[in-house]
Amino acid sequence: MVGIHTPEFDYEKERGRVERAVERYKKKHPVFMDNDYAYWRALNNRYWPAFYVVDRKGRIRGTAIGETHEGTSKAARIEEIIKSLLAETG
Repeated sequence: MVGIHTPEFDYEKERGRVERAVERYKKKHPVFMDNDYAYWRALNNRYWPAFYVVDRKGRIRGTAIGETHEGTSKAARIEEIIKSLLAETG
């Protein structure tokens, strides 16, 4: 899992702010900064937040738009997609 932080506001482009937020929210995965919106544009994204589940060949296999919280149907759907990808061979 990786996070890609694309800032909505100019102050969100500051590395220190992002690092403090990662620490505050106890994120254990790498978080990349997308200050020039390269990933945002490549994915044709239009939403904060957006979640993309990508398989080992780099194909997007699932998405979720908007906030996602543990125990919700959206979170369960993402988990099922991840489990099915982990079960794939090759």
